[in-house]
Amino acid sequence: MSSSAEEIQVPPFPPEYRASGLLLHVTSLPSPYGIGDLGPSALAWIDRLHDAGQQWWQALPIGPTGYGNSPYQSLSSFAGNALLISPECLISDGLLQASDCEPNFPPNVVDYSRVTAFKYQLLEKAWMNFRAGKREDLRLPYEEFCTDQESWLEDYALFRALKFKYHGAYYLEWPAELVQRRPKALADARREMASQIDQVRFAQFLLFRQADRLKDYAHSKEVALIGDLPFFVSPDSSDVWANPEFFLLDEHRHPRFVAGVPPDYFSADGQLWGNPVYNWDAVRATGYRWCIDRLRALLAHVDLIRLDHFRGFAAAWHVPAGAPTAQSGQWVSGPGASFFQAAQNELGRLPFIAEDLGVITADVQALRDQFRVPGTRILQFAFDGHPDNPYLPNNFVHNTVVYTGTHDNATTREWYEELPADQPQNLWNYLNRAAEKNAAAAAPALIGLAWASPAALAMAPLQDVLNLGSEARMNVPGHADGNWRWRFTEEQLSVPVFQWLHELTASSNRLPRQIDPHKP
Repeated sequence: MSSSAEEIQVPPFPPEYRASGLLLHVTSLPSPYGIGDLGPSALAWIDRLHDAGQQWWQALPIGPTGYGNSPYQSLSSFAGNALLISPECLISDGLLQASDCEPNFPPNVVDYSRVTAFKYQLLEKAWMNFRAGKREDLRLPYEEFCTDQESWLEDYALFRALKFKYHGAYYLEWPAELVQRRPKALADARREMASQIDQVRFAQFLLFRQADRLKDYAHSKEVALIGDLPFFVSPDSSDVWANPEFFLLDEHRHPRFVAGVPPDYFSADGQLWGNPVYNWDAVRATGYRWCIDRLRALLAHVDLIRLDHFRGFAAAWHVPAGAPTAQSGQWVSGPGASFFQAAQNELGRLPFIAEDLGVITADVQALRDQFRVPGTRILQFAFDGHPDNPYLPNNFVHNTVVYTGTHDNATTREWYEELPADQPQNLWNYLNRAAEKNAAAAAPALIGLAWASPAALAMAPLQDVLNLGSEARMNVPGHADGNWRWRFTEEQLSVPVFQWLHELTASSNRLPRQIDPHKP
């Protein structure tokens, strides 16, 4: 029989481990309701992965999105995005009627403004039905959920209710007594908006319930889940509002410094992200409690965490607030090994992947290797013609996760079309193949190279498996508009493509390993 959910292998990967999977955000799943969700299409996607011999599904962060709909600018590190709640599941749960849901959305993009209005109308109706006594058997589980999650849920629910009251305004634009969290102002707000607060809590209960079902189903199909934890949090979040002492803020709660990166592959001016940076002295004084709670919250839903911007644990780029570009920043030390030691003591293991991209210095590599956290390699970065390029497979160590590209990259087909004239030949030379004039050959070539590589885990975005071009790009770093909208349709998941993927996975020795039940 194949390996069971209890035998999911997490890093550091043993020498014999070889597996593969696909990168796809939940929002990109097909659904009649305008956005991918945790319902039937997610279960069908797991079936597809299982049938193709894939052991891992990686998604982007699933928190509630704010500015620009970016999953990396979440309104909370602990809450889930209520837009991912499945209407089909609410119908089957008896909280909605099919007649409540009359979708009319484009099939291949997310129209966030329309989807948000539609979904929140449904959630309000589900809440009203629950209050009216439908599904009374959920009353106790709901109350238990609120008690179990109280440490973050109370602040988040109030934060969202206040966001609604103030028409989505940045929390620093609220009345000063709310920004400063004066007890009387908070108590008054809780009384005034009790119903809205309850509705936010209930939506989180529904979402977590569906997430639990999804994880159980994935494990039953021998598919494990990779989550994504942003290093920084959004400036407009319940995280910062409720825990200002953990961030470098001024007396008015405005960030003194903001996060970014120096000039890099994506931008000559660097990237100015705008997130507040941590007050690591204050966080360290608590034994990293809040940070470890973030890890626990995500591990409730996934098996393995991609630590976004891993280098920030060694040092992060701090830019003075108000600077026009990221060029004026400087590196400031992060928590280093003491954080990972604390996390290991609390969690008993370190089920992480390091997103160690960008300006990587020796201290970042040493921190990664000290705790045997697998690094990330991107094949699209490999073909500059230098044999010591760390993204070339012959330079990999085994405890590595290789991707053709990520959500921040062009699709491989688009990448190939835009390569400088001298670089396509580098790719084909490396593969000992004659140069291809057809860009359609690039994505299968990079997937094959990733799967054949020494890396323990090989991953590819679904867009590359489907060999799609620029129309399917998920995100363009530094561009605020038009991102995070791509969706695929059921018709795109052709059997031949996934049969090819299964055959490649088998020939690369990445299928789920077979276990002899008669051996100990």
